[in-house]
Amino acid sequence: MAVAIASAFVFGGAVHAAPAKQAQARAETAFLSQDDAFARSARIANVDYVLDFTLTGKETFAGTTTVTFDLKDTKSAVTLDLNKATVKSVSVNGKPVQARYNDWFITVDPAHLAKGRNNVTVAYERLHSTNGEGLHRMVDPADGRVYTYSHFEPVAAQQMFPLFDQPDLKASYTVTVTAPKDWHVVTTTRETKIDDAGANRRWTFKQTKRLSPYNFSLHAGPYQVWEDNSGKYPMRLFARQSLAKQVVPADWFRQTKAGMTFFEEYFGIPYQFEKYDQLIVPDFLYGAMENAGAITFAEARYGVANMTADQKQSMTEVIMHEMAHQWFGNLVTMKWWNGLWLNESFASFMGILATTESTEFKDSWQKFYQTGKQRAYIQDQTASTHPIEVPVPSSSNAFDNIDAITYSKGGAALKQLRHLLGEEVFRKGVHNYLVKYSWQNATLDDFINTLAKTAGRDLSGWTKEWLYHAGVNTIAANYSCSNGKIKDFTLTQAAPSKELPTLREQRVQVAAFKIDGGKLSLVKNVPVTYKGAKTAVKELDGAACPDLVYPNYQDWGYAKVQLDARSFDTARTKLSQVDDPLLRAMLWQSLWDGVRDAQLPLNDFITVALNNAPQEKDYTLLGDVLGKVVQSKAYLDAMRLDNAYAKQTYAALEKMAWDGVLAHKANADVQRRWFSLYVSVASSPEALARLAGILDGKVDAAGMELTQDQRWALIAHLNRYNYAGADGLIAKESARDKSDAGQVAAVAATVSRPDPKVKAEWVGKVEDLKTPLPFSRIRTAMGSVFPAEQGQLSELEADARLARLPAIDKAAGPVYMRAYAITMIPTACTPQSVQRLSRAADQMKDLSAFTRRSLLDTLQNEQRCVAIKGAMTAPK
Repeated sequence: MAVAIASAFVFGGAVHAAPAKQAQARAETAFLSQDDAFARSARIANVDYVLDFTLTGKETFAGTTTVTFDLKDTKSAVTLDLNKATVKSVSVNGKPVQARYNDWFITVDPAHLAKGRNNVTVAYERLHSTNGEGLHRMVDPADGRVYTYSHFEPVAAQQMFPLFDQPDLKASYTVTVTAPKDWHVVTTTRETKIDDAGANRRWTFKQTKRLSPYNFSLHAGPYQVWEDNSGKYPMRLFARQSLAKQVVPADWFRQTKAGMTFFEEYFGIPYQFEKYDQLIVPDFLYGAMENAGAITFAEARYGVANMTADQKQSMTEVIMHEMAHQWFGNLVTMKWWNGLWLNESFASFMGILATTESTEFKDSWQKFYQTGKQRAYIQDQTASTHPIEVPVPSSSNAFDNIDAITYSKGGAALKQLRHLLGEEVFRKGVHNYLVKYSWQNATLDDFINTLAKTAGRDLSGWTKEWLYHAGVNTIAANYSCSNGKIKDFTLTQAAPSKELPTLREQRVQVAAFKIDGGKLSLVKNVPVTYKGAKTAVKELDGAACPDLVYPNYQDWGYAKVQLDARSFDTARTKLSQVDDPLLRAMLWQSLWDGVRDAQLPLNDFITVALNNAPQEKDYTLLGDVLGKVVQSKAYLDAMRLDNAYAKQTYAALEKMAWDGVLAHKANADVQRRWFSLYVSVASSPEALARLAGILDGKVDAAGMELTQDQRWALIAHLNRYNYAGADGLIAKESARDKSDAGQVAAVAATVSRPDPKVKAEWVGKVEDLKTPLPFSRIRTAMGSVFPAEQGQLSELEADARLARLPAIDKAAGPVYMRAYAITMIPTACTPQSVQRLSRAADQMKDLSAFTRRSLLDTLQNEQRCVAIKGAMTAPK
């Protein structure tokens, strides 16, 4: 959006009107266009920052930045990005100057600049951020301590200091920080000295190597710190003091050392940042961030006590993901934000590879198939799907496509490319790329051309098919049998639609199975490189007529699998006879795809789940299966069925879940999975009473001791279903648990109450863009305010809420809308709701790109829910 802002300039702390007709270096907007960014980097080079910060723990901080750079010419002004600060003074090449500042960037007129080397010094103050960007500040409610940390991706470094905030202007950073005496200060390098300064200490740090702004970071506060110097590089782990008892540093250090050994060997290049710090931080917007040498992790995900095996595996995979970025992203960096996918896709692929090959979590590829890859398949089938490589016209669009296609489809495409080229050729190509472009910015063409040269193969066709065209293809086995043998076998590939006609080259394995002695046994497995609509698989001609064919065995490819009728029936009836957990996961997914496509009635899937889930022995797959059960109940809730079938099904799900809790006393991880399911599906008075009894210690949950997170989960669920006295439990537990996580959980429990007044109050708070509440609370409220079964409450003001969407989208920033647009657009799983969303989609065409896409996705999901309801064979 374009906003007219009156210009101003600063001199000696005073603000004056800008001269009329003053030439502008770039468009007067809050964001930087790609054209303006490239125009700036064409003129500026060899950037160095000297950063001096004064941190007090109060709501504001002060800084002085000196940026030194080479300037190609003095034909036009130079701008420095700085967001909503109070600028005290600006000097250029040692002289105070008049510099215009519009709350977004400082403009230095060419008259003050010289061709060649220049320096600009800016003294300023700024409020700390509270939305997770810039220099975020948090007051720990448990003990009153103040913690700060930075998050700069994609373009939030300007919320902390003035700079050229774009990835292709790499720079060195020399940092000094004055902070309270009991604080630790952490940045890319280690400190060279710490001097006492009264009630404070002054930290001086070694100059960094050349980094893009979003890879640099600074964190400060009275963190608990653990150290491990047993590896090749010194390692530290940081967390809030009140969280320290929950952290198991040995797990972090063990996996970090394993990953470092793996990556140095795989890439053939030593780690470049000399030390490896990891910080567990509160209110974090994402899972983690790969700041060079000082990685941040979301406390809500990785700072919890008594982690399950699944949580430990997720933590390990994220450690590896961020570590891969130290080479692919930090050492070699994208030129502009259209290259973000390559950073994230590669880290996604390498994170799973490293976890599988260097840690105890050997089934991480199976977990990737069940989680990230399925999210990519789902998104790639939406009306708003997009290619992996997309234009990014402005920094405001940098995160429009930060999604499952960017991460998981891209990771799957790289995995597929590795199969096409061969593992060693792929590894050598990556090594060559990293060597050639170290400390530089590179493009997709640079990466692909290096791999192509290494492989001796033209990859232009592969690049076009996989990276520049959207959609997921469907593959299927077509065959006939005669006299118990396969007569002919063809692998077919279909495009998703006329609008997305691309067919891709891909290498997969086609496997045929027979039921033998009560087990599904592999008869033949054939690697096939297919392209086009049909590929004959002659190697399977004459093989025994199979009971099941799976044309993407062991998950080499990225494609939706459509089972033939015989194979689908085998999958539906013989799941327990499949020994291979990955194949079993794929067959479960085929059944679930049938539900989502309205080809398999939801009630049939629930029957399969009730019959087979209790027999599932694989821990990783059990999580996936129970997750599909939760989604099944969510569909039933959204449909608002009030009939005998719904009541019988809810009771059956409750019984299965509780039986699972009782049956797994000897395995705490498995038991916790079943208990989580029980909490999710409990809705009858008896089940809710049992949860209340478990919470107050009057009912034994098969010996399981509740964690604090589980206590809050029970309280939230009891409030969601308005169990007698549940509202009082929130205040009681908040008094018992004064942590930040407890406060967030209390919000979730409160907003989920089926009370129209509570809903109206919290929707008001959510949509008040000036609310003093931390964004972490607002984001939690968004995700909890309208559970699926509370559709009638949502409908009370659904029309009005949807009508406000354009105004909110226009007024709010991208961080807010990335949460609001995917949680607050109203749905009801009815034809009327579909019509309402269709009208909105027709009328609201000026929404921001992300919000527009979210609206279209919500419409499509609503259409899907209605179709699933229509396909059910039980009473509706």
